Amino acid sequence: MLMGIQVSNWGCNFKYNSQERLNSMKKINSILLLMTFTAGMLLAQVKPMAGPAPAKAPVITFESLVIDYGTIAHNADGYREFKFKNTGKQDLLISTCAGSCGCTVPECPKEVIAPGKTGVIKVKYATNRVGQFSKTVTVNSNASNGTVTLTIKGNVLPEPE
Repeated sequence: MLMGIQVSNWGCNFKYNSQERLNSMKKINSILLLMTFTAGMLLAQVKPMAGPAPAKAPVITFESLVIDYGTIAHNADGYREFKFKNTGKQDLLISTCAGSCGCTVPECPKEVIAPGKTGVIKVKYATNRVGQFSKTVTVNSNASNGTVTLTIKGNVLPEPE
């Protein structure tokens, strides 16, 4: 027979049975185990890292990711071109290209670039802005290397007096 303990505290009497205590601890341990297992399962649902790109996917390869205007005159020609090639095995389609601010305006090809063919992204910088600059153009495409960030930089001299 299990031993019961009679506890009296300020007039309240209750019987505390060691079997009930053991059952309560089993329930608590079961709940903690279930919570730990559930948390582990939820954390295991992490998205796997991307594997290698498909062998037939398009690949956009730029001649250069940076164009340095150098030091140029105020209101000088701000047009430059980023040349690229589709070095992949499928057609390349550039979906968007966007400048980092209104002073950098890119023009992307709208047509599909076949494998082995080349294309150009034209960029115009507003050379009426005096001083050093470094701006980006973000290019999004269906290429396996996805989003590419191009950079233009330089220094615009003040307007001559």
